[in-house]
Amino acid sequence: MSVINTNVKSLVSQNAMVKNNRNLADAMQQLSTGKRINSAKDDAAGLAISSRMTSQITGLNQAVRNGNDAVSMLQTTEGAMIEMTNMLQRMRELAIQSSNDTYTAVDRGYLDLEFQQLKAEINRITDDTEWNGMGFLDGSVTNDDGTVGKFEFQVGANDGQIITHTISDMGFRDDAQSSFVTTTPNAVGVEQVSKLTLSGTYKAGDQISFKVDSETVNYTVLEEDVADADNATNLEAIAAKLLTAAGTPIGDVEVTASDNVLTFTAGTAGTGFDTSTSTNLVDAGALKNLRSLTILNNTDSNASINQLDVAIDRINTERAGLGAVINRLNYAVDNLANVSLNTSESRSRIMDADYAKASSELARTQIISQAATAMLAQANQQPQTVLQLLQG
Repeated sequence: MSVINTNVKSLVSQNAMVKNNRNLADAMQQLSTGKRINSAKDDAAGLAISSRMTSQITGLNQAVRNGNDAVSMLQTTEGAMIEMTNMLQRMRELAIQSSNDTYTAVDRGYLDLEFQQLKAEINRITDDTEWNGMGFLDGSVTNDDGTVGKFEFQVGANDGQIITHTISDMGFRDDAQSSFVTTTPNAVGVEQVSKLTLSGTYKAGDQISFKVDSETVNYTVLEEDVADADNATNLEAIAAKLLTAAGTPIGDVEVTASDNVLTFTAGTAGTGFDTSTSTNLVDAGALKNLRSLTILNNTDSNASINQLDVAIDRINTERAGLGAVINRLNYAVDNLANVSLNTSESRSRIMDADYAKASSELARTQIISQAATAMLAQANQQPQTVLQLLQG
């Protein structure tokens, strides 16, 4: 049957060209982007799976960095402890030397000078050694659960995949001092003035108690009070907190604070009042037994030898724990890198274009496109034959 209004052969050719051009566009997109899945229509399930794998891979790669950062921090910690151990060994050598009665008191005094300097340097290292702004040898870092020195290292792509290690407070410190300087009326009409002067170094948990006349004020030092690197600033903050805790006035006594000094002034001239103070220090730090050691005589030197052995053993225990967790973290990082590699390979099989297949598809669709164009031209020419039927 010969018809003109509906060119069925042309329509068939057009539909075939539309489908083929769609396949041609897909093949060109894959070759251009290098991806088999460029949108959800390409493979909806594959897109969802590859998206989850991407989350896993990026998480694993970050966990690798986390683990390496943790190793760096712990190695910094052990590096500080190595020097502390070296100084403790030297202090022990000095103590043994001083315990020998061939030395006079003056000689032992010279030995004790170096001994005390080394002891002070050990304490300074525990106070000043930092990593990323954190002082982790002085007990100043507190975990969210309140545990001092506890670190949780995120070494996985998901919640709860952690390695935990606690670094002990290795320091010791001189006793903080708080003292009253009291002046009493020296003439009729003079108000009594008493001053509480804070000095030394406080830590969180230290308790300060003072009494003015019959009223006692108690205050416990907080982390925020000793957070500044400048000790004078910390003392000023504590003094301000003591003023708040005391309130003003206390009975007939006015209270003011300036820098690290609280001043109590009698409201009535010639009226006296009693004052007293006390400080209860937190006895913290794994090396607190070093605080009072001297080698000024035979007895003290022998006692120091025993206490230095205890201190060296404590540092050795801490270093052993650091070494164990560093090795564990190294293995964890290696495993994370391996899992990331294999997950990336799996994602590649889903997402990445097979260039051999895509280029073959491109060649096929290009040939079909050219052939379809030729056939469409033929189909459009065929109705012209009907004119021959109309020639008489």
